[in-house]
Amino acid sequence: MNVLIVILFALTFLFAILMAIYAYYGGFKTITFKEEEQGGETIVYEEMIGDYRQTPKVQDKIYYSLLNNDKIETTKGFGIYYDNPKEVEKIKLRSEIGCIVEGLDSETVAKLAQKYKIKTLPKTLCIVTEFPFKGMLSVFVGIMKVYPAFEKYCKQNGLSDSPMMEIYDVPNKNIVYRKGL
Repeated sequence: MNVLIVILFALTFLFAILMAIYAYYGGFKTITFKEEEQGGETIVYEEMIGDYRQTPKVQDKIYYSLLNNDKIETTKGFGIYYDNPKEVEKIKLRSEIGCIVEGLDSETVAKLAQKYKIKTLPKTLCIVTEFPFKGMLSVFVGIMKVYPAFEKYCKQNGLSDSPMMEIYDVPNKNIVYRKGL
């Protein structure tokens, strides 16, 4: 009987810890959407074909290249995901991955364009939501919470599928998810 109580206590304690971790990384956050104009960011990126799990490696590559080779420190990473992984094979998934560069003059942007793929995103009406960014677990919890909510929202509002952009805003500790309308 004592062993059963100890096991029950241990399982309850483990469950409480897991729920606390899930809550810390945003697991209980309510997902709400707004429609607003967004865009206008200048991005340095690589086109990627393959598993979206490669995103952090590609972002780090661009971040450290900008930092070490060009002395440009960025604080926002991003991914633009063109395909739904439920419908497209992992090896065929298309995305653009990189960093948002802010406050650069046109001469610096021109120099970067000689070494990297670079473009300014158009301003457009988007569906937007935010999720807390407290580390890599936030990204995974966000995927589990935000993507199904986006899918439901688009279906309820008769919106077509469009690319999803995730912006990892390190200073503001949030992830901005947006889809163009």
